[in-house]
Amino acid sequence: MIINCFWNKITTAIVIATLAFSCESTDNRNIEQTKANTTGKPNQKQNINYGDLIIKEQSDYLMIPVTSTEANPDKDSSYGLSRSSGRDYKIYNFIFYQKQDGETHLLLKKKAIINSFDFLETKVVGKTPTRLWLYKIIEQDTNADKKLNFEDAILGYISDLSGKNLVQVTPNNTKILNWVIIPSQNALFLKIIKDSDNDKKFTENDQTNFIRVNLDKPAMGTEIISDSIEQEIKSLLFK
Repeated sequence: MIINCFWNKITTAIVIATLAFSCESTDNRNIEQTKANTTGKPNQKQNINYGDLIIKEQSDYLMIPVTSTEANPDKDSSYGLSRSSGRDYKIYNFIFYQKQDGETHLLLKKKAIINSFDFLETKVVGKTPTRLWLYKIIEQDTNADKKLNFEDAILGYISDLSGKNLVQVTPNNTKILNWVIIPSQNALFLKIIKDSDNDKKFTENDQTNFIRVNLDKPAMGTEIISDSIEQEIKSLLFK
């Protein structure tokens, strides 16, 4: 009786030890497999892509959009690419290719998103036509979310048809709303919104203004509505 009880206890102990070892081995294998999956997972590779050729007969250069396979989280945003590009991917740069000698160069020397690009042309009798490119560019993380997107400032830049002589024409920390050309003045007028309350957002509470750019010699535009005029308007409306 005592011997049987002794052997029963030994048998029970062996079974428990075997089960414990089996569970520990399984857990260790699971842990090792998890580590292998984590450390062995390759980083997602981003490839450079190129959009369709942009050809203007008035220009000696072809334009090649530089894009990426990176997913566009802002695809449904109200700030899409312009009517000129007709694309729903992000453009990061342009390659300009000289039709005659094959010379190439980049438009930008920094990381940015080209939100839109438009061909500007003015024709006045007796004058040489003015032909330029207007770009809307996102280049700074103005809302501090650690990424460039369509919630950041969108600045205006102008270059000649070769993609050279690139100049900024709208102030920092602003966003272009729309624009129009007055050929008789050879001038570009852009409506902008400023982050006037410094909340790192562009909302209906912020100030708007108009910028005039002389297309004969593009440079930082001049604001049309002065502070004194705006204060006078407020005194008339809100007195």
